[in-house]
Amino acid sequence: MHSFDLVVVGAGAAGLFCAGMAGQRGLRVLVLDHAPRLAEKIRISGGGRCNFTNRDAGPANFLSDNPAFCRSALARYTAQDFIALVTRHGIAFHEKHKGQLFCDDSAEQIIQMLQRECEAGGVQRWQPCTVAAVRTQAEGGFELDTAQGPVRCTRLVVATGGLSIPKIGASDFGLRLAQQFGHRIVTPRPALVPLTFAEADWAPFAALSGLSLPVVVSTGKGKAQGRFHEDLLFTHRGLSGPAILQISSYWSEGQALSIDLAPELDLAEALQQAKQQSRRQLGNELGEHFPQRLVAAWLERLGLAASRPMPECKDKDLGTLASQLKAWALTPNGSEGWRKAEVMRGGVDTRELSSQTLESRLQPGLHFIGEVVDVTGWLGGYNFQWAWSSAAACARSLEPAPAA
Repeated sequence: MHSFDLVVVGAGAAGLFCAGMAGQRGLRVLVLDHAPRLAEKIRISGGGRCNFTNRDAGPANFLSDNPAFCRSALARYTAQDFIALVTRHGIAFHEKHKGQLFCDDSAEQIIQMLQRECEAGGVQRWQPCTVAAVRTQAEGGFELDTAQGPVRCTRLVVATGGLSIPKIGASDFGLRLAQQFGHRIVTPRPALVPLTFAEADWAPFAALSGLSLPVVVSTGKGKAQGRFHEDLLFTHRGLSGPAILQISSYWSEGQALSIDLAPELDLAEALQQAKQQSRRQLGNELGEHFPQRLVAAWLERLGLAASRPMPECKDKDLGTLASQLKAWALTPNGSEGWRKAEVMRGGVDTRELSSQTLESRLQPGLHFIGEVVDVTGWLGGYNFQWAWSSAAACARSLEPAPAA
């Protein structure tokens, strides 16, 4: 029977990073993954260039039922620490938007870097290799039934990711394993995902598919409120773009969204000034501030004539128009689901894990890291930073087994 100090289940961002660090600390490490290709989620991320972290990542950029949990790991392995590693490996990168860092060349460079880190630690990897069962041993540690035979280990790290993008191998293995050992699961749901609307409700806007503009979108109240100033994208079935992907993590079924389609403009004042000073038609005046397709759809929806000269427009109509465009209220009927979600919201309840080591409080030697844990980052490199930070917190807590 094969025997290791550490077995890591999941060869994604968190799993590979943890395995490499632990191996370099002197542990005998095995990584297992059921998927045929290595780190596919890294490979497709960021349009193939991997948004590998965010310069400004901090606890405020993460959601969890236990919000303080992520503080320790994020403080002890920061974005700057990972940037230093990327730089040491000679990977050129650039900042695209709001602290988001991407490889200049390819996401494949991050995968190769993680492989080199694992090689430096003598890490073994079996892939593809499924795990059929996990048991504790009377003398401590774990025994795994794998497709390549039984394996024993002192410590077991679960880095199996979330349920998003099933076509590249997402699975609920990590959640089932957590439940096997008595852990509670915060209900998983798709996050960073486009939102959809009932066909009848969306009919006036379906023709706007492909149109994009900067907005402020918000939902929820108090501490549960989310608010983002990002680009919005109209689709055939609903809304997408960074603004909607961000707000989707805060949205709950039945909640309305409020969207300001002119966040930099006092539209009511602008329309009143135009009424006093301009002879242009209403449609042309709005066209100064919005895409023409949006103007046409909005005026048709409100029953207002685009050809009406501004001085002839009623104050009441202009007020309604301004309030609707500045606070468009609409309620999604759902999302595009796991196939389009970038990450999972929810996961293993962090109240049953150590924030210092990511070790289970219920089963000694069992750790959960990365997306399988109930810590979800914003769009923009934050979820990769959680992978690196949680993996580092776990790996640094592990010591090699004493020599026989």
